Amino acid sequence: MAKCLWKPSEERIRQTNMYRFMQTVNEKYGKTLSDYDGLYQWSIENLEQFWALMWDFAKIRASRSFDRVIDDSQKMPGAKWFEGSMLNFAENLLKFRNDNIALVFRGEDQIRRTLTYKQLYDETSRVAQALRNAGIKPGDRVVGFVPNMPESIIAMLAATSIGAVWSSCSPDFGIKGVLDRFGQTKPRVLFTADGYFFKGKPMDSLEKISGIIKELPSIEKVVVIPYIKEDPYIKSIPNAVLLDRFKVSRAGEIEFEQLPFDHPLYIMYSSGTTGLPKCMVQSAGGVLMHQIKELMLHTDLKEEDTIFYFTTCGWMMWNWLVTSLSVGATLVLFDGNPFHPAPDALWQMAQDEKITVFGTSAGYIAALKNAGVKPCEQFNLASMKALLSTGSPLSKEDFEFIYDKIKSDIQLASISGGSDLNGCFALGNPMGPVYSGELQCRGLAMKVFAYGEDGKPVVGQQAELVCTAPFPSMPIYFWNDEDGSRYHAAYFDRYPGVWTHGDFIEVTERGGVIMYGRSDATLNPGGVRIGTAEIYRRMEQMQEISDSVVVGQNWNNDVRVILFVTMASGFELNDEIRNKIRKDIRTHASPRHVPAKIIQVPDIPYTLNMKKVELAVKNMIHGKEVKNRDALKNPQALDFFGNIEELDS
Repeated sequence: MAKCLWKPSEERIRQTNMYRFMQTVNEKYGKTLSDYDGLYQWSIENLEQFWALMWDFAKIRASRSFDRVIDDSQKMPGAKWFEGSMLNFAENLLKFRNDNIALVFRGEDQIRRTLTYKQLYDETSRVAQALRNAGIKPGDRVVGFVPNMPESIIAMLAATSIGAVWSSCSPDFGIKGVLDRFGQTKPRVLFTADGYFFKGKPMDSLEKISGIIKELPSIEKVVVIPYIKEDPYIKSIPNAVLLDRFKVSRAGEIEFEQLPFDHPLYIMYSSGTTGLPKCMVQSAGGVLMHQIKELMLHTDLKEEDTIFYFTTCGWMMWNWLVTSLSVGATLVLFDGNPFHPAPDALWQMAQDEKITVFGTSAGYIAALKNAGVKPCEQFNLASMKALLSTGSPLSKEDFEFIYDKIKSDIQLASISGGSDLNGCFALGNPMGPVYSGELQCRGLAMKVFAYGEDGKPVVGQQAELVCTAPFPSMPIYFWNDEDGSRYHAAYFDRYPGVWTHGDFIEVTERGGVIMYGRSDATLNPGGVRIGTAEIYRRMEQMQEISDSVVVGQNWNNDVRVILFVTMASGFELNDEIRNKIRKDIRTHASPRHVPAKIIQVPDIPYTLNMKKVELAVKNMIHGKEVKNRDALKNPQALDFFGNIEELDS
């Protein structure tokens, strides 16, 4: 039985945007909805009414309204949203032009910078004019190889104000990783900083940029943002110009290009660990509507809030965070290592900036716990109302750690979705309770189910995450996929007309969601599918283990479970620890989860977005080539998995 860790007070519930939205539904449509379950059911049964009301509730700016919310077919893929409307994404993020703080920038160097909404508008204007002067027009690609800093947001807003398509990578990507992404889409302008900081050290980016530009003939202009140096040397980079010399001298009214709802906005990328990354093109209106719904309703974000998400520009949480500008909130941007100069660095920042919504990853929470950090004892977090976590499943123990050691009166919203939709399938509910190990709810207007092997919804069982109705932020297409075959294969091959996401989940009796990891990395011993997350949860509780990865090995016409572990300081793997691991997994997960082999490794491979690469490890132990190692943060970690004698018996 899951433990209830938190419930909002009645007063708090009534102050939420979601409660206000629910009352609007009741008034407009003659309903008597009183809780989230009722609101959710209404939203999935009345997609048109829900999204039309969301348009009004969010005060979407458009030069022309829509003729209808969704076309009659409502097919996936291919549904048409808000046909007839004309709008601009950047205009909706820049509708505030006041002296409230829009952006706070905190880097490892501890130099704090702020921009007001007026300053953000003016800086965007200056860069947008420069892009127009450079000949950028709607549909052109503008890209960023940038840290999470104000200039990155300014460049994105300037590009999208014209109707250009934005795409970004963080500066810790390798040259091949960048080329695998930008090389497919042929951008015309590239924004880059001269470097970034990591663990207190300045890391140069310009040498990488020189290598990238040689392989990207489409690039006509490289705009360099001074960051680690005041006056970086850029003469070795063709067509490079410093940002201050690129942007025009005077701000003016931004000419927001008015474009159809489905005009392309972002190109997002799959992790690319098994081949070239998929380039997923998403629409301006779709991303705007979907993310505003999640921020306003599920995150309860308001103009007076200060929101932070620990992310890079290579992760969709950056795109998600930036849309917070549309409600007039203050965004805190951080560049660097979250444990520098000490493991409590982000909590000092949270206290100083009076952050109300703090976003991070499950990996960070686990590392924080292992480091013995207890923010509730060290800092004043009175301002904080919500903590968000994503990237991988958050264990029950980490749920409880948050309430015990960070803050007891807080909405913990474990959220899950992906770059594919630039948003979430399951996330937070500010009107509802938090149960240990569960995401609070499925997203409004997201017809999400757990499908069993027979293709029918199941409750209380691990099964495949599917979405059976369209949503606005679905990719409009994949780049270089003229016939749509790659797009279809990615989501619709298993159940025609139904989005299959590739996650293994359980929908609980009370409507919560438990995540079990990627279904394509699911283990199948004895033909029974089990998730990897349950094993990871047990490993996180063992002081002897610092990290782990688990895969299935084909063996004697079956699959056996192989667990690789890295050891905590002062420990070596031995039979005593192996037996302890097996007993713990058998007791707390199931006998089927017990590994056939437990092997010590020097490191665990991760993507640049800090996700374990189970499929790459699985390919390595089966003697298959892993082609795209540049998609990994630590590609050398894979080498150990190539020829392990212990796996031959």
